[in-house]
Amino acid sequence: MALTTGQAVAAVIVMALVTYLTRALPFLLFGRGGRPPKTVLYLGRVLPPAIIAMLIVYCLRDTTFSLPAGEGLEAALAALAGWAPQLLAGAAVVALHLWKRNDLLSIFGGTVLYMVLVQVVFA
Repeated sequence: MALTTGQAVAAVIVMALVTYLTRALPFLLFGRGGRPPKTVLYLGRVLPPAIIAMLIVYCLRDTTFSLPAGEGLEAALAALAGWAPQLLAGAAVVALHLWKRNDLLSIFGGTVLYMVLVQVVFA
């Protein structure tokens, strides 16, 4: 369904206003030069670890850490391939973060390792 010219102009105006307000709202609420409220400082300190914890739970929600009993080596290796990449990449994220204290390096390093493990090693 194509938009009419009026609808397209209205959509662009609404998007521009929302973008402007999201950029200007902190300055309107807190002013320039003053300290932000303690609530904002608290949220800035506790939300990043909370979000990372939620991402970890989300990423590992379907992972089962069990090996089949008595089904042979191939079944055990197939089950291991189902959860080993997640554990290895998660350990790499923790190690990178403890080593360098850089969130982006930790996240990208773990993602790259996970993709290599899934696409090459455990393919």
